[in-house]
Amino acid sequence: MKLLFVSIDSLCRHFLDVYEPSVDLDVETENLDRFAERAAVFDSHYAGSLPCMPARREWLTGTQEFLWRPWGPIEPFDTTVPRALREREVVTKLVTDHYHHFQHGSGGYYEDFNGFEFIRGHEYDAWKTAPREPSSYVHEQLGFAAPDDPLGYGYLNPAQYSRNVDGFEDEAEFFGPKVFAETADWLRRNDEWDEWFCYVDSFDVHEPFHLPEPYASVYTDEDPRDPDLTFWPPYGRTDRGESELSERELDFVRSQFAGKLTMVDRWFGRVLDALDELALWDETMVVVTADHGFYLGEHSWVGKPFEAPLYDVLAHTPLFVWHPDAKRTGERVDALTAAVDLNATLLDAFGAEEAAGPHSRSLLPLLDGDVDAVREWALYGYWGSSVNITDGEFTYLHPCDDDVDSYCHSTQMMNPHSWFTPPKPQPDAESGEFLPYADAPVWRYAAPSYSRHDAPLLFDTRSDPWQEENVADDDVESDRMRDLLVTALNELDAPAHQYDRLALSAAESE
Repeated sequence: MKLLFVSIDSLCRHFLDVYEPSVDLDVETENLDRFAERAAVFDSHYAGSLPCMPARREWLTGTQEFLWRPWGPIEPFDTTVPRALREREVVTKLVTDHYHHFQHGSGGYYEDFNGFEFIRGHEYDAWKTAPREPSSYVHEQLGFAAPDDPLGYGYLNPAQYSRNVDGFEDEAEFFGPKVFAETADWLRRNDEWDEWFCYVDSFDVHEPFHLPEPYASVYTDEDPRDPDLTFWPPYGRTDRGESELSERELDFVRSQFAGKLTMVDRWFGRVLDALDELALWDETMVVVTADHGFYLGEHSWVGKPFEAPLYDVLAHTPLFVWHPDAKRTGERVDALTAAVDLNATLLDAFGAEEAAGPHSRSLLPLLDGDVDAVREWALYGYWGSSVNITDGEFTYLHPCDDDVDSYCHSTQMMNPHSWFTPPKPQPDAESGEFLPYADAPVWRYAAPSYSRHDAPLLFDTRSDPWQEENVADDDVESDRMRDLLVTALNELDAPAHQYDRLALSAAESE
């Protein structure tokens, strides 16, 4: 078996023709459409642990981590997909421009691969140090208040991006094109291997939505270099604060997101061309998905802000799977699936499902038509925040109590609410075997919780896919979904403090 696993960061399913787009823009994604015609298209696939690196730990280790810890490293007791496959003499490769793989606080994600290719420079990647004070149109359109210190904002200095892309003009210099060009070349260079696993982690279509022509102008009549417009809005409410955007500004941001999606799609097409050219389809499984979506004005939010409820714009994600021997290729799959299930699915393709993580369920039986469902619920959320669940029909968003701490569990000390930063001593930490899925000691220490909404939110996504009508006053469905949430927490053997934070009892579903 050969397996190509492609993640496209922040890919919003409602921009894709195959998922009946709701945006006014007619976004060209002919290659994703081309692949979807061949693959099984999953209609009820949900994120799990958000955002970026928590999602990748789910994929690579099968651990639904947000109940136990925030953004963090691969743990010593984790078995990653590349480690398990290398033990079976499968060649493993990572191709990525996702610089978080190489930052403080998220170690261990690339080390288990036989090889990796890192395309430098996206977002805040600490790459270039010149020019000292960027002065191009890129710097003028960042959307953030420029710091007085050219090295300001610490790890989150938007000027870093301006330096990194200084002089970029041709599309081949940009990040998504480089990732997929390298992937196509890797396929050609590695045709002699009998079995391989290639993980392509494209940070695009992630912000900043900075584009070369012709993509910058495809979906807008605005001047893409107008300094009054931004391609990188701060996260938050679109109707107030630093993230406030007029309709004109929001339309421009959407147009640049759409342009970046089209650019990524065209270069993804080069990978499909290589699969055609090398006649690999009959021996290669191909999986394409996203870690989460991105608010572009929906529910009056932009980005992935901590304050926003976790609506389906972020949580309901695309998934396409081609397997040369599966019976359901070219079909729609309605069954509920979750991000964490990709771990067992990737391993199962090589006959190594026994190495799957504790919370993952292989989707291959669904593709073979052997079962109609692999799960009754999908749980998703950010660590320390509200907890959310779906049964594929209703989504239930349950708030937490800000006055009750959450707890981080990890072998590494970290600052739970400051991503990308060096480990931080935790004077009140205690050690012990606190994890139900690992016979290993970890540190446990408290950090504040933060709720995204004051009361439960309930949506019937069959009749209200955009979650515009909160039906939490329906006592029957609210009680049923709350009980399902407790059932899920019980099945996962969630930490006791989660029940306290959520004002739930472990006995409620019994």
